[in-house]
Amino acid sequence: MGVDQPQAVIGVVTISDRASAGLYEDKSGPAIEAYFNKILITPFRFEKRIIPDGFDSVRDTLIELVDQFSCDLIVTTGGTGPSPRDLTPEATRAACPRELPGFGELMRKVSLDQTPTAILSRQIAAHRDKCLVVNLPGKPAAIELCLNAIMPAIPYCLDLLGAAFIDTDPAWVQTKRPVNQ
Repeated sequence: MGVDQPQAVIGVVTISDRASAGLYEDKSGPAIEAYFNKILITPFRFEKRIIPDGFDSVRDTLIELVDQFSCDLIVTTGGTGPSPRDLTPEATRAACPRELPGFGELMRKVSLDQTPTAILSRQIAAHRDKCLVVNLPGKPAAIELCLNAIMPAIPYCLDLLGAAFIDTDPAWVQTKRPVNQ
């Protein structure tokens, strides 16, 4: 990272009625933090939130994290199933006008290799300005599985969006960028 490159800001948003009310310990948000602490070699900081399920709470949090806190990457966990209050994908689309469907397709593909109920998953990725937003499942094991699958493409996606530069430790994740970039 050069002196003129800003430190990346990564938003971690746990979406859960029970966790936001203090009735359930959030294990998913800390799992995401641990993952990034393990694999990233460039400086970054977290903006963390635990919010209730629902359309408005998710949409408004994503907009706030991008517009007021300048997040380069936001990773959400929870709210991607078929239950009536699972509205994370819809809220993400409302906050982030351009969807990147390949991320969701790959996450479902690798998840289906583990469990047939992954077909119920509705994870997506989209972007708002220079920020990539990725919806992950709510279980820590599924989070790592999905991040391992999509992480090779995330740094280059952030480059294309004009976000802060991030890079991974090749011992954990091989970042894929064009050779003549």
